[in-house]
Amino acid sequence: MGKEGKEIIFLFSFFIMTSIQEIKAREILDSRGNPTIEATVFTDNALGVAAVPSGASTGVHEAWEIRDGGKRYGGRGVQKAVQNVEKKIASLLQGMDVTRQREIDSLMIEKDGTKQKARLGTNAFLAVSLACTRAAAAEEGKELYEYINLLAAVNRDLSIPRPFMNIINGGKHADNHLSFQEFMIVPKFNSIARNVQAASEVYHVLKKLIFTKYGAGSTNVGDEGGFAPKIKKTEEALTILVRAITAAGYKGKCNLALDCAASEFFVRNRYHVDGKKMTKEQLLEYYLKLLKKYPIISIEDPFEQEDFASFSLLREKTMIQIVGDDLTVTNPERIQKAINKKSCTCLLLKVNQIGTLTEALDAARLASDNGWKIMVSHRSGETEDTFIADLAVGLGCGMIKAGAPCRGERTAKYNQLLRIEERLKK
Repeated sequence: MGKEGKEIIFLFSFFIMTSIQEIKAREILDSRGNPTIEATVFTDNALGVAAVPSGASTGVHEAWEIRDGGKRYGGRGVQKAVQNVEKKIASLLQGMDVTRQREIDSLMIEKDGTKQKARLGTNAFLAVSLACTRAAAAEEGKELYEYINLLAAVNRDLSIPRPFMNIINGGKHADNHLSFQEFMIVPKFNSIARNVQAASEVYHVLKKLIFTKYGAGSTNVGDEGGFAPKIKKTEEALTILVRAITAAGYKGKCNLALDCAASEFFVRNRYHVDGKKMTKEQLLEYYLKLLKKYPIISIEDPFEQEDFASFSLLREKTMIQIVGDDLTVTNPERIQKAINKKSCTCLLLKVNQIGTLTEALDAARLASDNGWKIMVSHRSGETEDTFIADLAVGLGCGMIKAGAPCRGERTAKYNQLLRIEERLKK
């Protein structure tokens, strides 16, 4: 046999070795006890498994989940999405080279044919897309974060992100009267091990302070592991956070951040905050007042999801980080609009907002190329899947939001970062 024939056989064998043989899906439970979807992609020599989270406060421009409706699980079952994976997506992708991520994701998008993935469902899309990435990394003999770094092509080295930890929950994440959704602490050390330690110590001091002030039942936690005491005022929450940081010995070593999720308290052209109805101008002044009084370095979604101009005005008036989430929904069209209007300095990257890893990486690249920072984020309805930890490292983005140092679905991400940091030091 000639050289040319041997090359053909080698290429054919290589294709077979990395081809998708089977895709299975199943209904599992997320951290809120609601159904979600998990997929397993099998190749000849590897497999990849991925589970999909779900948000509580969701932007109207996010890609759509498929839910079953009816009585089962209160209408939130995902058997339709499971069937879409096993009967429609699996046959579409069977035999494909699992390392061809963009082609895989594009085929699913074309099969669906709708802008918001309304036919097959973003939950079906994402489970398969991420499972393919894991299987491909295994085929290539690479760590997931290494493989993502190659796919991302954002010209950034691998790096461990700084955690933004939501330790007081409000808004849709808690049963209290706080308008703002997340009150986060941001330790400023150079290692994830040290940052996790600091956050955990502050968290436990905060628990004692809350119990002392608010009594029995006050230290129950919300969806993202943060405490959800019956606090009514924003400044009350910020003040007790500052006290906890100081009492834990981290004054000057730990900043604060807010996720306001303003669309959730925007009603009839007014923002309902701390029992008051504010115009956008009044809310802007309120933010500026808070920034003078507390060590806040980042505000996410300070205004409702269509008000690009108010985002821009807050950005002009302060040096802090302005993060787009509901405003941008990991969607390149929305991100470009925010870039044009100078609305943000940071993109909150949520892969399930857009539906495939390729689209999420494209969104990250667009933001990065225009000088924005990137913060990889969990959702309030999470799973034990640690994909976003590897995603943050692979992107080299420097920031991750994964909830409090509490609840297994949150600590799973931080524990994975601890493992990765250990590997990267070798």
